[in-house]
Amino acid sequence: MSDNKYTASSSVPSDRTEKLLRDTESSQGSKASSSEASDTKSASEISELKLPSMKRLGPGISLAEKYPEGASSSKKLKEGMAPRPRLLVVANRLPFSAVGISNNSWSLEISSGGPVTSLLGLKEFEAVYFGWAGMHVTDEAGQKELTEALIEKRCIPVFIDEEIFHQYYNGYCNNTLRPLFHYLGIPQGDGPAKTKSYQSQFDAYKEANRIFSNAVIKHYKEGDVVWCHDYHLMFLPKYLKEHNSQIKVGWFLHTPFPSSEAHRSLPSRSELLNALLSADLVGFHTFDYARHFVGTCIRILGVEGSPEGIEYQGRFIRVAVFPIGIYSDRFFEALETPEVRECIKEFTDKFSGRKVILGVDRLDMVKGIPEKILAFEKFLEDNKDQRKEVILLQIAKLASRVHMLVGRINGKFGTLTNVPLIHLDQPLKFHTLCALYAVADVALVTPLRDGMNLVSYEYVACQKSKNGVLVLSEFAGAAQSLGAGAILVNPWNIEELASSIGRALNMEDDERKKRHQYNFQHVITHTSQEWAEAFVRELDDAVIGAQQRIKGVPTALPVTDAIEHYLQSNNRLLVLGFNAVLTEPVDSLNRRGEDPIGGLELRLNPDLKNTLMELCSDPKTTIVVLSGSNKLVLDGNFCQYKMWLAAENGIFLRSATGEWMTSIPEHLNMDWIDCIKPVFEYFAKRTPRSYFEFRNTSLVWNYKYADAKFGRVQAIDLLQHLCTGLSNAFVDVIQGSSSVEVRALGVTKGTGIRHILGELAGNSDPTQIDYVLCIGHFLGKDEDLYTYFEQEHPVETPRTTGNRMSEPRLQNSGSVSGKKTACNVLDLKKENYFPCTVDRTRSSARYFLESSSDVVSLLKALAAASSLS
Repeated sequence: MSDNKYTASSSVPSDRTEKLLRDTESSQGSKASSSEASDTKSASEISELKLPSMKRLGPGISLAEKYPEGASSSKKLKEGMAPRPRLLVVANRLPFSAVGISNNSWSLEISSGGPVTSLLGLKEFEAVYFGWAGMHVTDEAGQKELTEALIEKRCIPVFIDEEIFHQYYNGYCNNTLRPLFHYLGIPQGDGPAKTKSYQSQFDAYKEANRIFSNAVIKHYKEGDVVWCHDYHLMFLPKYLKEHNSQIKVGWFLHTPFPSSEAHRSLPSRSELLNALLSADLVGFHTFDYARHFVGTCIRILGVEGSPEGIEYQGRFIRVAVFPIGIYSDRFFEALETPEVRECIKEFTDKFSGRKVILGVDRLDMVKGIPEKILAFEKFLEDNKDQRKEVILLQIAKLASRVHMLVGRINGKFGTLTNVPLIHLDQPLKFHTLCALYAVADVALVTPLRDGMNLVSYEYVACQKSKNGVLVLSEFAGAAQSLGAGAILVNPWNIEELASSIGRALNMEDDERKKRHQYNFQHVITHTSQEWAEAFVRELDDAVIGAQQRIKGVPTALPVTDAIEHYLQSNNRLLVLGFNAVLTEPVDSLNRRGEDPIGGLELRLNPDLKNTLMELCSDPKTTIVVLSGSNKLVLDGNFCQYKMWLAAENGIFLRSATGEWMTSIPEHLNMDWIDCIKPVFEYFAKRTPRSYFEFRNTSLVWNYKYADAKFGRVQAIDLLQHLCTGLSNAFVDVIQGSSSVEVRALGVTKGTGIRHILGELAGNSDPTQIDYVLCIGHFLGKDEDLYTYFEQEHPVETPRTTGNRMSEPRLQNSGSVSGKKTACNVLDLKKENYFPCTVDRTRSSARYFLESSSDVVSLLKALAAASSLS
């Protein structure tokens, strides 16, 4: 409506759909990922790329001194384009590691690891990298010189005492967190020594995170975006926010995140989660990992959570999924180099007449190397005719047990001139690795558990001409993105894995081509650059969205101003919640001795009965009671008043003079109710003085009259059940201060008031509303009611047929069938809008009242002032 002076910024998406549409446009039409990908262990862990040695150039300098305007890429910004904010990428390891050649020079090598190869692809960002340089430098002069060498690569080394680093990295990270996150449990030990060792490692972990934080803060400039990576830095968001709460901080995990059952065994579980929830955005590879994280926070911390994020200490932390990719151009370019082509020819000649199965792994207990080799042995046993036609080339540092398996297989099936299994436990140069990817007929990527495993991506990128087959573990995150083109296997099932090897080797060319084309398209579309852009874009939206969703502590309602503007207006709308707003105060009910069923009905505060009657009789005032309660409850309390009633958050409407109507869409799927109802019944029975309400579009379990502590524990358990059982249902799971509600997706009080305004617009001669007082004790999901009046937007005008409202139609701001549309119902200026919350310390409402008693006083004052005017 053009006359509405109180309009929210158009740059903030009004809902999730709008944001997704904007994201699609900003990514220039690239398809949004339908995958839920993963952990990032890459074949580049095995490869090395040495750069020219750099002599020490004298005293070191800081980043700010060398690049006073921030470290920038060589690409110049286009004329007239606003500079992008710097991206400070913080990980345990830098993309480049330093190796001391002598006292006078350094050598820089690309670090190993999948995350590193992905981060190297961030060509379009003004990125600065923070991390350990791969070696310990103790003297100050050496640290300065190493900093100077690395700063040429936009890298800032973080120096940590060697003993602290050992306990932080080898101790807490690799001996506690990594096994736990991969479902291997925490190593056991007996006696006080174990306890002391664990505590010292945890203390070192926090100290190392503090050192990382200090390094970032030293170089931070206003507007920078900080991107923290992996389980090594779970305390970093907390330390950064403690220094400056305005820093934009995102955290991304490159491994699986385990279920709450696994995570709750961690002694420091709560402290880690609390620290991590200082971030604005928490990202994962797959929806499973994100769901596990939200469920863990709900169960361990007792916070309010949803698939979109977590309510924590008055903030909303966005939780989202970002399947990682690789810098695929690096591999495409390498395949065209003479060096790689020469290697391809060499390998093609060497393995002529044999099909090559390639395995690329690092020595890790989760990579499933023994299982892979046992499956290959089983394949050879079952396929005698192919023993001389197949070779498994395994690149990995092998443990003694695996060495024994390799020797047994080669001794059993090999000859003097031919062995079926070749293993290399040494790093390969990048061009050699690309050549092996290109000549391999089959890639075996079969980890027992992996967050993503980018080996599969790298293999696909190098198979453009051969159409090799990918055999992929279903426990790798990549299975959720490349699963349609790969042969998915359970690596624990040796017979299944052996059978899949045979299937891959003997697959028809047409099927090989179709499978490869699917995976290749995914790899070239979902690159590391796309991954990073999606994360940074979501981080910006998370910060803006959190500010819009919860704007901080509301100020006390200016009662005098509210009354004065009320008297000056010509057409007033009072939107009132019911529970904790117009009801009797809970403390005054004195129901502890009453029957828990008969004494829990919501009742209108008797002090308001005459007041509401006076307000309803004022022709300039329209009152709407908007509640989550059902029709019977509202009828029982307000049947004698000339006011609008909206039951079940606006799904059912009753006009001031009419009968009940419904706006339930005919296509609304409510099958989930039958599944969830027994769960609510169970929790109502096992939690004394709690109860549940069955409504047409929702179920509510309420424990406000139960023991507070016990009820909270039961609520956490219930939320865990719901997050698991309703992951695919079109519902919202909402945690209140003393309730848990499951309702149909999209049913909110904001939607309810939209329907009511649409009905008011259908009157023969509607008068524009120029004053709105909105008071409620609403759940966060329903606070869209407050922001609804702050925006300029079209409003639906529903068509009424009998007692049933048809689905709303979006109208333009003109006339329809001779009637004014709902767009013309509001003529609201900022100074005439009073959004007010009751008894909530955090809300998107601008004002607050302490309790329902204050609501009584305010409404009585309005009625008295109106009668005197």
